[in-house]
Amino acid sequence: MRGGVSRRGRRASLIALAMGCAPLCAVATPAYADTLQEALTQAYINNPTLMAARATLRATDAQVEVERADGRPSANANGSVTEFIEQSSTSFFTPDRAFNLGVDLGVPIYSGGAIKNRIRAADQRVEAGRADLRGTESAVFSRVVAAYMDVLRGQALVSLARNQVEVLGVNTQATSDRFEIGDLTRTDVAQSQSRLALAQGNLRSTEANLIAAREEYIALVGEAPTDLAPPPSLPGLPASVETAVDVALVANPDLIAARERAVAAGYDIDVAGSTRLPRVSVFTGYDYQNFLGSVPNAVDPDNPTGPVIASPQTSTAAQAGVTVSIPLFQGGRPAALERQAQARASAALEQVIAAERDVIAQVRAAYSSWQASLAIIESSQTAVDAASLSLEGVRAENSIGNRTILDVLNAEQELLNARVDLVTARRNAYVAAFSLLAAMGRAEARDLGLADEGVLYDPVANYDRVSGTWWDWSRDPDPEAMSTSTAAIPAATAEVPDQPPLETDEMSAERGY
Repeated sequence: MRGGVSRRGRRASLIALAMGCAPLCAVATPAYADTLQEALTQAYINNPTLMAARATLRATDAQVEVERADGRPSANANGSVTEFIEQSSTSFFTPDRAFNLGVDLGVPIYSGGAIKNRIRAADQRVEAGRADLRGTESAVFSRVVAAYMDVLRGQALVSLARNQVEVLGVNTQATSDRFEIGDLTRTDVAQSQSRLALAQGNLRSTEANLIAAREEYIALVGEAPTDLAPPPSLPGLPASVETAVDVALVANPDLIAARERAVAAGYDIDVAGSTRLPRVSVFTGYDYQNFLGSVPNAVDPDNPTGPVIASPQTSTAAQAGVTVSIPLFQGGRPAALERQAQARASAALEQVIAAERDVIAQVRAAYSSWQASLAIIESSQTAVDAASLSLEGVRAENSIGNRTILDVLNAEQELLNARVDLVTARRNAYVAAFSLLAAMGRAEARDLGLADEGVLYDPVANYDRVSGTWWDWSRDPDPEAMSTSTAAIPAATAEVPDQPPLETDEMSAERGY
């Protein structure tokens, strides 16, 4: 009766997970040092891949101002000092030196639409960059979740493997004792010793896998995992694969980025075509020349003995006008540029279709994996229950001589395998569910509650900050790495908490055989 109630409880837990309303597994628990939310938050503020993606987006923001600058007035000043070493024999005006200063101002009026369309293309690439940043967030978070669950699984598997070594050690000693009194054969002892050796080897393998999982966690999060808490429920899981696909086609960041780049490529065609259109600009300038007293004074040729006429030592000039440039023939360059832009736009459109296909495939595969893992959880739990009862019966029958030691060893191994499958299925279900949310575009910082932590990065803030910046000397501080090194973090070990979170209290009780 008690066993039946337990099975109903487990089935209810599985159904709750399928609806996204319950944790991956129910555990009664000690106080934990780390939660999945904390791991995601730490990765969000410290992961170098995510930091680099934000910096890349800021560079994309700056490109908009680069394009806008071509449509703004420009001013130039130039100066020179010239020493005339040898004068022309035909020159009547022979200064020895001169200082020249000029100031020019130009204002573009019409550029065939090139500037306007380059700005539009740059703005679309900013939107694509923001979608890329969202995609990077999802990818990093997916890796963090997988690493978090791998650590939990590794701890559970190491605990199971150590327990198996302990149980087989006791069995081997008991078998040896019974052999000494003639109750068992040497074959029975050898079989027990063989299974113990295999269990010890499996323990070393699971410990190595746990260490690898912890090192991956350190690389992603920037901190060593301590006592990890069970993962929370995942909100927003779809009721059907069709619903998941519909959401992904609207919200998947990779697909959005591909679409924005296709729009930008369309503006590039207009930019290329503008090279055959006229250019109009207005200009003004001022020039100042000083001969630095090197122009000799003049004498009136009609009155050689008269007073000396002082020669002017400076001159000024100012000009203003309109410049019109009309391309007549450029050797086919405009047509070639336009064809090039059209081909790139065509490639961008195909990339949209490719991204759409990839998204659909990712969603369907993740949904299938999630559903399969849920089914495996249920079947594995049934297998654990059955294997536990089988082991109990085999041991009882062995005590009265109806079963061999090999039968007991096989039953113990079967129970271990079922428990390993259950732990793995729980990990796989959670990771697949999160991957599904990521493919749907619902695994980003805002979706995961990081807004409550006050650490959200706003990509629009930097765009607004640099937008409309005209001053040539406006610059940001010298770049510095924002993420931290993990070199000082001690190497991971295979030590596990007393009660691995992926293992229930009920499983711990069942293990005491």
